[in-house]
Formats: sequence, structure tokens, C-alpha cells
Amino acid sequence: MAKESMKAREVKRKKLVDKYADKRAKLKAEHDYAGLSKLPRNSNPIRLHNRCSITGRPRGYMRLFGVSRITFREMASKGLLPGVRKASW
Repeated sequence: MAKESMKAREVKRKKLVDKYADKRAKLKAEHDYAGLSKLPRNSNPIRLHNRCSITGRPRGYMRLFGVSRITFREMASKGLLPGVRKASW
């Protein structure tokens, strides 16, 4: 399980990205790189990292479900993910 501080840091970054998205797009369209450099670093969407919404694990992230591969498997086995079935052939 990830540290709570790491999860909180990602949430904080996400809020900054959302807050400055319009301003960043406008500055990019105008090719104003000096203005872009004055924005906070964490407002850049490149600095976001996908994390499991339950455990905070940064690796093995499944975008479609928003959880890590381990959490996905546990949830699928318990039947908590609608439309997901264990394959058998």
C-alpha cells in the first residue's frame, strides 16, 4: 500500500492540472513559453502519475478500471466489477 502522503500529492497535482488547464492551453496556442514557465510545475499534466484508486500502487495500473492489476483481480474474483468474468476455454 502506498503512503497516504503520496496519494495526497497526486490528488493535489490533479487539482492543479484541472485549475490551470484552460490557461495552459491558451498560452500554448499563443506560443508564450515565458508565460508557461511562470505557471506552477505541478500544473503540467505530464507530472501526473496513474495510481490505483484503492491502494495507491503506481505500477500495473489498468486505465479502464482505475485500479492496479492486483486489486483488479481481487475485485473480479469477488464479483465487484460488473461485466467482468473469469475466462475459461
